[in-house]
Amino acid sequence: MISERLKAARPSLSELFIGALLWGAQMLTSAMAALYLRNGMETAHVRDLAILYFVGGLLAWPFMLPLGRFFAHQRSLETRFAAFFVALAAGTILMTAFLFAMDYRVFYSAWHAPFGSLTWVFQFAFTGASAVYQFAVLGLRLFLPLGLLCLFGTSFALAKRMR
Repeated sequence: MISERLKAARPSLSELFIGALLWGAQMLTSAMAALYLRNGMETAHVRDLAILYFVGGLLAWPFMLPLGRFFAHQRSLETRFAAFFVALAAGTILMTAFLFAMDYRVFYSAWHAPFGSLTWVFQFAFTGASAVYQFAVLGLRLFLPLGLLCLFGTSFALAKRMR
């Protein structure tokens, strides 16, 4: 049973690569549309945000597509939809937050203790936690409203495609 699910969870290379590019482009479009709707894109960091959201979607897809396919295997349409919806939503948010935290870490590393010390470990952990919190408060809004529509559409298309 598990081996059958694992086999069904393995997507083709074209699904992985083309899907990753398309999902990354959708997340980029979502972030740019949200920025435009909120403040006419009047921010000094438009390029950085565009890269962050594109790469977040791009890197989340290859991990979340197989996960969604694993949980969707031989299930009803509604369950397949839910599997893809949860996997893509959680994975994209987590990957984008992780990338944001690593960027945050790179910026603040100039003021951190030497690598490997106990102080460095605390600084690394709390800098990462602060970045994830900041992303949760400010960054998640850029997935709305268009990202949610993309999530619904993509999840539905994947659920219909997989039987």
